This record gives sequence, structure tokens and C-alpha cells, in this order.
Amino acid sequence: MGKNSCKPRGIQCGRKLRIHRREQRWADKKYKKVARGTIFKYNPFAGSSHAKGIVVEKIGVEAKQPNSAIRKCVRVQLIKNGKKISAFVPNDGCLNFIDENDEVLISGFGRKGHAVGDIPGVRFKVVKVAGVSLRALFLEKKDKPRS
Repeated sequence: MGKNSCKPRGIQCGRKLRIHRREQRWADKKYKKVARGTIFKYNPFAGSSHAKGIVVEKIGVEAKQPNSAIRKCVRVQLIKNGKKISAFVPNDGCLNFIDENDEVLISGFGRKGHAVGDIPGVRFKVVKVAGVSLRALFLEKKDKPRS
């Protein structure tokens, strides 16, 4: 604390500093979500990092301007709460490894609940299909188990 700081200083100021800090914490968006418990309401994963789901359909999402492409995605219904979300399928040709009614493992896309890059409204990505890593399938190190 500098000489020109506006904070109260001295032996008797502990309570005032503590109360002021408690009030100012509500300006932090992350703190507010955790304290109110809304982090569990707005997040389909309900606070966890990954979730399993069943593939409902394969979809192609058009990229935002100025890019022109169809990004391969899947609609997934989560097992834990029944919510339907869109998830991006990474790597070239990995959509061929995913069939409808497959069980997939979904994780976040890396921006803490925001869409990434030119894919509008897609906040999650596929990590595993039928218990096998999508990366291992792509590199042909493993085969997808027969079900």
C-alpha cells in the first residue's frame, strides 16, 4: 500500500477492510457464479470437466464469415441430465468413426463456456467414442470395438 492509497490504515481498521473486500468480490464474474450456484444451472456438465452422452444425429455447422466451410459436429444427449448439446468432431475424417447411438465422451472446447473460432454456438468437443480415444482411431493405433 502506497502513501496515497485510499484504504484505511491502522490498528482499528481490520473490520472495515474485511467488509469492503467482501462487498467488492461480487464485482468478479467468476466469484458471483460460484457463490450464487448458477454455475450448475447454466453449464450442461453441471460443474464437471467431462460428460458422457449418446449421439442423436450428425450435423454440419457452417463457419462464420469470412471463412467458408462446413464444420462436422454431432448432437449429443447427455446421460447425466438429458440435455442436448452440439459437440465438434476434431481432425479430418473423424466423423466416419462416429455412428448414431454411439456413446461419446465430451469435454469443453477450451474457452470456458464460449464458442471457439468460426464455429457458432458449439462449446464442446468429442474426446472418446465407445471408450476409445478419437485421436487413437484417427492415427489408426486402435480399432473401434464392435457393439
